[in-house]
Amino acid sequence: MPHPTQVVALLKSQQIKHVRLYNADRGMLLALANTGIKVAISVPNEQLLGIGQSNATAANWVSQNVVAHYPSTNITTICVGSEVLTSLPNAAPILVNALRFIHSALVASNLDRQIKVSTPLPSSIILDPFPPSQAFFNHSLNRVLVPMLSFLQSTGSSFMLNVYPYYDYMQSNGVIPLDYALFKPLPANREVVDANTLLHYTNVFDAVIDAAYFAMASLNFTNIPVLVTESGWPSKGDSKEPDATLENANTYNSNLIRHVLNHTGTPKHPGIAVSTYIYELYNEDTRPGPLSEKNWGLFDANGAPIYVLHITDAGSVLANDTTNQTYCAAKDGADVKLLQAALDWACGPGKVDCSQLAQGQPCYEPDTVAEHATYAFDAYYKMNGKDPEACDFKGVAAITTSNPSKPNS
Repeated sequence: MPHPTQVVALLKSQQIKHVRLYNADRGMLLALANTGIKVAISVPNEQLLGIGQSNATAANWVSQNVVAHYPSTNITTICVGSEVLTSLPNAAPILVNALRFIHSALVASNLDRQIKVSTPLPSSIILDPFPPSQAFFNHSLNRVLVPMLSFLQSTGSSFMLNVYPYYDYMQSNGVIPLDYALFKPLPANREVVDANTLLHYTNVFDAVIDAAYFAMASLNFTNIPVLVTESGWPSKGDSKEPDATLENANTYNSNLIRHVLNHTGTPKHPGIAVSTYIYELYNEDTRPGPLSEKNWGLFDANGAPIYVLHITDAGSVLANDTTNQTYCAAKDGADVKLLQAALDWACGPGKVDCSQLAQGQPCYEPDTVAEHATYAFDAYYKMNGKDPEACDFKGVAAITTSNPSKPNS
């Protein structure tokens, strides 16, 4: 991961107002202080058993990770565990206790109104999701889900769901059309109609959300909103994942952002936007598993966008051309001889116009190899369409989201 201050700089440059952390990392929480960014923090699964078995442990966790940072860090949400019912089934019996204990600690600190508590669940716990009106939860989980839904309802919290049309599409063996998974417009005769409600579905995402609403209704809970804690599409895959491509990832996330911001809602709840976190900010190049697991990010570790989102009329959310906010600069601490060689190449064979760097010209000062190299590197990077490969210079340059230029240059 980049340093927390770099992460926050990227969030601010992209005007991202909400972020979800998979832990409660102190460095990240300190870096997010006084930014106004709304933060969802998480109790990692490995800490869940302790918290679910001890009120005191939960109170201590809230004291260290919430009270110590709030309100300068705008913590709004606590995710207790992640997909616990399927990834850590032995913790299922204490999951609701963990929610209650964390909530009790917030009540004791007078923060329960400001900070909501819930637990992200996988959409796989919904059986028979189509048509949505027939959906129900895996019955073996009801002994956990009923008290959990009761807790969410009584505390005004959301039902957190991870929604991945990519996997629904991959596992459907051709039954789900790719366009239906990607939110692409469908001709009316290809829209999917729920025969029980006569509601028309034009994408997998809405169908899964409504399936969750119907599944909750089958347990007599009808007023708990769904919050999507993860959704996205991988931009690269191996030979078994031919639809994990840059273009499909771009299409899915661009359409998802537009769909949420337009307050389209779902067929069952039109006009009520489904708040959604995009998975994820950065690619994870050391993550195990298939190639797609490493490639869900919107940005690489240097903060360079993996692709430019196709968004119009979406205001400043991930500005339509994110590449406008990347630059190429000399790396801190790079060897001066290597920098000079790269500078000479950029101003010679690289065809960069370096006349502004001559003595007496606007960009001569500060007269250091690093500053002059950054000028030349960034010019070359722009000349080449901000192709990431145009910012390497044998390892002495890196892409950055901080504008390196001085006002007079």
